[in-house]
Amino acid sequence: MEGQRGRHPSITRRRLAAVAAAVVSAGAILASTPSSVLSATSTTSSSRQATTGVVLVNTTLADGEAAAGTGVVLSASGEVLTNNHVIRGAKTIHVTVPALGRSYRATVAGYSVSKDVALLRLTSAGGLQTVSTGSSSTVAVGDSVVAVGNSGGAGLLQTKNGKVARLNRTITVADDGLVVRLTGLIQTNAPLEPGDSGGPLLRRGRVVGIDAAASRNFSFQDTSGTGFAIPINSALAIAAQIRAGNASSAVHVGPTAFLGVALAEMGGLGQDESGAVVRGVSAGSPAAKAGVGPNTVITGFAGHRVSSGHQLRSLVLRRSPGDTVKLVWIDQFGTRKSASVRLASGPPQ
Repeated sequence: MEGQRGRHPSITRRRLAAVAAAVVSAGAILASTPSSVLSATSTTSSSRQATTGVVLVNTTLADGEAAAGTGVVLSASGEVLTNNHVIRGAKTIHVTVPALGRSYRATVAGYSVSKDVALLRLTSAGGLQTVSTGSSSTVAVGDSVVAVGNSGGAGLLQTKNGKVARLNRTITVADDGLVVRLTGLIQTNAPLEPGDSGGPLLRRGRVVGIDAAASRNFSFQDTSGTGFAIPINSALAIAAQIRAGNASSAVHVGPTAFLGVALAEMGGLGQDESGAVVRGVSAGSPAAKAGVGPNTVITGFAGHRVSSGHQLRSLVLRRSPGDTVKLVWIDQFGTRKSASVRLASGPPQ
């Protein structure tokens, strides 16, 4: 539901003006640690081990912009784990298996905004090689690690060597005015770049984390030149919850509901009542059809009192496309209004 973002055209994407929720964008951390490029035709034993089960994730948005990231294959039938921010806002998703030179259409099975994890399913895939997973609970500071990813969105897998710097990190992520806290992260000095997000962090050849990186829009507050990875134990637990269809406040399962409003922070609009401030509405969206306009404040959604944009995002994510809910808002003239709206289907958040 909110915001727009811009990134380098070859590896980044701009946020849609009206989506259901917002978190992060694919990352960049620049450093001088040597890296090696592994093409799809590489035949060395170390190359094969590092890249087995690692795939390229490419997305397009409604406005035609493209983005690139990385993912890891969990099942031979085509389950792929990646960062949520890699596929956020995507209209279409294609996953390329470098070892096969084949691309598959992908759908989003589910995702967690607060954990930055998403599970994809590839269409008509079978017999895929999978990654070997380890346990993130056994990772120690000082361990040697290798990050693998689609650095620069160039369509080639690269490896970056580093060490584990710290464990159980909590960081604040700022993205287009939305602030999210990611917890329990592995910190590494491996030099992550745009396109690496969603790739594996390997220790002794096994995946112990899913890489995430900073970018122009997805900024790690109070950190610099630092790479982070989501512990694989946490990421796999979310994947299992999605497979089981157990939606929760932290995990969204299935298609994403779409209300069609872009949200701003409170203040400067003259309203006295708290709520979710609307700064823009998508043409033809459920909100637009109900008569919601810019500079209004949404105060109720599906029987819940709305006190902030963050709360409204969470409430929308708990719904499904096709649900009919009551929407309450105060227009720019201070008039209280309400309407029943039927939520549409929108991009993953």
